[in-house]
Amino acid sequence: MKATQTLRNLGQSIWLDNITRDLLNTGTLARYIDELRLRGLTSNPTIFEHAIKNNTPYDAAIIDKMSKGKSGEALFFELALEDLIRAAELFGPVHERTDGVDGWVSLEVSPLLAYGSAWRGGLRERRRRFRLR
Repeated sequence: MKATQTLRNLGQSIWLDNITRDLLNTGTLARYIDELRLRGLTSNPTIFEHAIKNNTPYDAAIIDKMSKGKSGEALFFELALEDLIRAAELFGPVHERTDGVDGWVSLEVSPLLAYGSAWRGGLRERRRRFRLR
């Protein structure tokens, strides 16, 4: 028995804390979901920044979006949301099979938005991003 199945048998849900376009384009994420019983995915701006800087699959999309006037944070989050939406589509069957217990895909917001008036800014940002999907 695979270690991941042993963890599932113990009631644990395995999540991946990483995403890249390569994981999506090569079918690796789909394979992890099917073979390793991956149950969710989370990411954060730092992970995406690293993925975008170090993976050429983003190059064409960056050039295209820049030609349409996108830059900075708007460009960054558009790329991130494209990947997260694709990942969420892959996790859809998991979400359905588990009645919403698993199959989630998330993106952390900046820790600078965690407290006080910044917390309210973080809440607004989460709501805005949720509407983008």
